Amino acid sequence: MSPLRSIAPLCVLAVVAFAVPAQEKRVHHRSDLSDHAHKDGEGYQYDHEAFLGKEESKTFDQLTPEESKAKLAKIVERIDTDKDGYVNHAELHYWIKHRQRRYIEENVNKHWNDYDMNHDGKIGWEEYKNTTYGYYLDEAFDDVEDKATYRTMLTRDERRFKTADRDGDGIATREEFTAFLHPEEFDYMKGVVVQETVEDIDKDGDGKINLDEYIGDMYTSENGEKEPDWVQTERTHFSEFRDTNKDGFLDADEVARWVLPGEVDHADNEAKHLIHETDTDKDGHLLLSELLDKFEFIKTSTITDYGGMRLDSHEEL
Repeated sequence: MSPLRSIAPLCVLAVVAFAVPAQEKRVHHRSDLSDHAHKDGEGYQYDHEAFLGKEESKTFDQLTPEESKAKLAKIVERIDTDKDGYVNHAELHYWIKHRQRRYIEENVNKHWNDYDMNHDGKIGWEEYKNTTYGYYLDEAFDDVEDKATYRTMLTRDERRFKTADRDGDGIATREEFTAFLHPEEFDYMKGVVVQETVEDIDKDGDGKINLDEYIGDMYTSENGEKEPDWVQTERTHFSEFRDTNKDGFLDADEVARWVLPGEVDHADNEAKHLIHETDTDKDGHLLLSELLDKFEFIKTSTITDYGGMRLDSHEEL
C-alpha cells in the first residue's frame, strides 16, 4: 500500500465530504451514526447504518433474504437484554450507542499496528510521519503531482497530532491516537475540527467563510442548470441562522456552532425514530415480527450496522 493512501481514513473532513450529501457533510455528531443524510423521503440508508453499523453494511446486503432475516433475529435477541420478547427504547438506544463505540474502536485498532512500528504500545509523531509520508519526504514530494496539497496534509496532520498529544511528549497513547483519528469525539480537539473546516472552505484565505465560499463548498452549477431548492434554503440558513452577528461571514465561533451542534443525543433520536417507523401497533415496543414487516427499512439502519452486522459469538454488548 502506498503510504499516502493510508492518509485517507485520517482526513475526517475529506471522507465526509464525499460520503454525505453536500448540505449536511460538514456537521460533526459524536460517533456519527451514518455517513448518509437523514432523509426518509429519499431512502433509509441513514437508518440502515444507525441500526446495523457503518463498517459492516456491505456484508448484510450480500446475504440472501432468508439469511438476512435469520441474522436480524439474532441481532434482535442481542438487543433484547431483559429477554421479555420485546425491544424497548432503552435497549435500542443502548445498542445504537454500542455500535457507535465499536465503530471507533475498530477503526483505531485497524490503524494502530500500521503506525506502531516498534510495537511499544505507543505511536510517535516520527513513526506516523515516516510511515505515512516517508518515501515522499525523501523526495520532497517531487513525484507527487500536487505537491502543495501533500505538504498541506503533512502540516495539518502534524498540528492535529500535536493537539491530540496532551502531554506534549511527541508520542500518542491509544487514547491520544483515538483523538487524532476522531477529533470530534474529544472536547479538547474541537478547535482543530473548526480550524480544519474553515481552512477547507475559506478559499480567499481571510480566515472567514463568506456566502459564496459556503455555497461553493456544497454546490457548483453546471451548464447553467437551475439551482436546486436546497441551495436556496442553505443561502437562507447562512444569513438567518449561521451568520449570527450579521457581518456577512462565518467566523470560528459561528463555524463551531454549525459543525459541532452541541450535546444532542443522536442515538436517542434515532432510537425514537426507528420505533416510530416500525412499531405498527404503536405500543412503544418492537417485536421481531414488526421488524420483519419493515425488513427493507431495518436492513439499512443502525441496528444492523447498516446492513453489515457481524454477529460474532464472542462479542459482548
